[in-house]
Amino acid sequence: MSTATIFGGAALMRATQKDAERALEILLKHGVNHIDTAPRYEDSEILIGHWMVRHRKDFFLATKTKMRTYGEAREGIHRSLDRLKVDRIDLIQLHGLQHPDEWDTAMGPRGALEAAVEAREKGLVRFIGITGHGWMIAALHKRALKRFDFDSVLLPYNYMMHLNERYREEFEAVVRMCRERNVAVQLIKSLARGPWGITSENRNTWYQPLEEQEDIDRAVHWVLGLSDVFLSTVGDIDLLAKVLDAASRFSKRPAIEDMDAMMKKNKMSSLFGIGT
Repeated sequence: MSTATIFGGAALMRATQKDAERALEILLKHGVNHIDTAPRYEDSEILIGHWMVRHRKDFFLATKTKMRTYGEAREGIHRSLDRLKVDRIDLIQLHGLQHPDEWDTAMGPRGALEAAVEAREKGLVRFIGITGHGWMIAALHKRALKRFDFDSVLLPYNYMMHLNERYREEFEAVVRMCRERNVAVQLIKSLARGPWGITSENRNTWYQPLEEQEDIDRAVHWVLGLSDVFLSTVGDIDLLAKVLDAASRFSKRPAIEDMDAMMKKNKMSSLFGIGT
């Protein structure tokens, strides 16, 4: 069983061991038992590996592979095992699979998916998932689920994206498919306010996040208002406690009027070039 909130290991990009230990304390305090990382998150796997020496039994551990061919993905999975200091990963995910050419390579003969399946057969991983970004990713995830019986999907979702009819329809369709197949749905970018603009980049996120507790509450509660989904936390350690505090107080989804007011106050905009 996984907690509804998942620690997003991207928060450990450019982090020190001291930062990592502070994040671990927050996770243990809030009872979060699911960690999601990736080789692309700089030293995140290495920092989490230090946790695993003491806390492996406490966490469902997920990582990813950005490699698209069998050989490269196979090598990458073994490298992640070494960096994480474990002999088995609970979930391996094909990372950021949204480009059509890369999709065909990874899902085709001698592609990364074959390496993931082989790793599962050898007991090196338990489950296989797929992740991606962008406004076409929900449709691509539907296609992927028709090709292979994935155990999980990961994609962006927030109120701004919900307002786009095209994305909302595709998103709701892939969520329905996942519910029918008992596939876990993991959601990212819940706190996205918009791209960095004239504001200085003062957070460890590639987008500008919401920062006030009231706004974080609404954004988190909006996502958790969906049934049977998992929320990946924000990629900034200093906001981690706020996100988990908000999740701990969830009771119901905010009213549309409250979400509209939050969007207007914060001048929220799309990350992926889609409007409402």
